[in-house]
Amino acid sequence: MALWRGSVCAGFLALAVGCVFLLEPELPGTALRSLWSSLKLGPAPVPPGPLSPEGRLAAAWDALIVQPARRWRRVAVGVNACVDVVISGVKLLQALGLSPGTGKDHAVLHKRSDLGEAFVHFMGKGAAAERFFSDKETFHDIAQAASEFPGAQHYVGGNAALIGQKFAANTDLKVLLCGPIGPKLHELLDDNVFVPPESLQEEDEFHLILEYLAGEEWGPFKAPHANRFIFSHDLSNGAMNMLEVFVSSLEEFQPDLVVLSGLHMMEGQSKELQRKRLVEVVNSISDIPTGIPVHLELASMTNRELMSRIVHQVFPAVASLGLNEQELLFLSQSASGPHASLSSWDGVPDVGMVSDILFWILKEHGRSKDRSSDLTRIHFHTLVYHILATVDGHWANQLAAVAAGARVAGTQACATDTIDTDRVSLRAPQEFMTSHSEPGSRIVLNPNKPVVQWHREGITFHFTPVLVCKDPVRTVGLGDAISAEGLFYSEVHPD
Repeated sequence: MALWRGSVCAGFLALAVGCVFLLEPELPGTALRSLWSSLKLGPAPVPPGPLSPEGRLAAAWDALIVQPARRWRRVAVGVNACVDVVISGVKLLQALGLSPGTGKDHAVLHKRSDLGEAFVHFMGKGAAAERFFSDKETFHDIAQAASEFPGAQHYVGGNAALIGQKFAANTDLKVLLCGPIGPKLHELLDDNVFVPPESLQEEDEFHLILEYLAGEEWGPFKAPHANRFIFSHDLSNGAMNMLEVFVSSLEEFQPDLVVLSGLHMMEGQSKELQRKRLVEVVNSISDIPTGIPVHLELASMTNRELMSRIVHQVFPAVASLGLNEQELLFLSQSASGPHASLSSWDGVPDVGMVSDILFWILKEHGRSKDRSSDLTRIHFHTLVYHILATVDGHWANQLAAVAAGARVAGTQACATDTIDTDRVSLRAPQEFMTSHSEPGSRIVLNPNKPVVQWHREGITFHFTPVLVCKDPVRTVGLGDAISAEGLFYSEVHPD
């Protein structure tokens, strides 16, 4: 009888500990194993499912990412496109005879020394940046050296082309791409991307992508994160030459989603041309039939006047925005938004501050009862987390959209089809406040429930961490892939 009672007790204890595994997977495994061992019940059982926070988070994403009820069928993308020449920044600059010197930002690069100073300035911060190189001949010489450099790789480049290429991976989508498409770029594009004949040109526009690895050193500079510095002498994209071709192609193509990018390329143009072109951009967008949402993808900028004009003139004409932490802070500084006195982010951008700026953009420049703006959605992405902010009543499936955007950041950076939990790490803040402008909520991160939601005056925020690739294969185009994936899973409510 005693033996029978002991067996029953052991059985109940086994069941109890098993329940703990199921209900509290976050409880340290060592504590559970110690409990089992102290009861002398033999080998500890293996808890179900992935053990690591990264594994639990990836599994939770997979369960959350569902297709929208109404899916896009035809997506039109324009208007910046080029060939990216990707190369090690330190190795190229050394080959050009440059030394690390002192870091210094330059709004426009005029000579080789400007390039060296700007590169190490951003490398030391681990921050992405993009600059215009004003001297055509010097840029041509550098571009030729980069293209012929051992290990240099040629890829589809330009936000529009990269977003179009990402959409084209979904074979049930028809994708139109308008931009300056030269022979090399046309060769690199997916067969599922349709290019109007008017977009084809005899020569390619080249952008040089100087990459650096996390921990890479050059002189006194050490990169805290893997990232890239982009520069070009790109006149076709800078003048947005394909804008009219893009808009005129829409009537025949009949898209149900339009993606616009390339406004940042106008920084190399005169103020007069910038002002004229922005008016033409807004007029062109207004020609797009009502009910077709327009997404605007931003990129690195240094001209505050141009950014301010984009905020006040273009934002009300588009339904959705995509941007990163550098662009978000610069936007706030240019248009006198929240936390504009902050010169730069100190490490990981503070979630509460980011939330405040996103809220301000939608409250001041988004749709409301008193404003005719179309802007109702912002997709913010930084290295370790993403936030989707939407005006209530206009978008659906945003929980899946933000999770899908974060998931593709981990897979594309590591060049894997699915999240490889051994190659990624969870670096998002373990707890944070949702606002600093008003009393916000305190959020504690839970890998089993990776998408956090909060509301503020008719605006809903969806937050999720990113599983950061430990040894990224390629950093270029991640933001474009994130925005495209988020849009792919998004559903817009018809007005």
